[in-house]
Amino acid sequence: MSFSSPLRAFVAVIAIIVLVLVTAVTAVFAATPAKAGELVPFMGYQGGTIVIKTRERQLYLSLGDGRAIRYPVGVGKAGQQWSGVAYVDGKYVTPAWVAPPALRRNPSAPAYVIPGGSPQNPMGAAALTLTGGEYAIHGTNQPRSIGGFVSAGCIRMHNADVLDLYARVAVGTPVVVMR
Repeated sequence: MSFSSPLRAFVAVIAIIVLVLVTAVTAVFAATPAKAGELVPFMGYQGGTIVIKTRERQLYLSLGDGRAIRYPVGVGKAGQQWSGVAYVDGKYVTPAWVAPPALRRNPSAPAYVIPGGSPQNPMGAAALTLTGGEYAIHGTNQPRSIGGFVSAGCIRMHNADVLDLYARVAVGTPVVVMR
């Protein structure tokens, strides 16, 4: 049985289209686990646990299979860092910012509440509040602050990274903060 030239050309074009589509879909799904962060080897924590290493200024989301997604973060300034275990107790998109108690006593501090979405709001695109009520893992309107000792104790992330983390964790997720 013989195929004509136009039919062979058509089959070849279809084969190329299928190959391109399969390659594109594979690339999208392969990239999904590290869309906003980097996959790195990571042991010692149950899958789903958030681990923040303040000295490294890195946040790890343990996948439980010997790997984690690593995100760069900004952490507390000297004297304003903390360590211990907390849990995510709330998830918010474009949250309002409420001054922490230490800033409320300072008359030159920013406004008591800055609405979500405002360019002056330091919470960024999303926030994961932590048990205890004083700290959160949140985005930022100051992306250059990521990687530094910059906050009053909260953990700052790039907005794309906090949105990625937000989609991956639930209320109740354990958060381990270590120096």
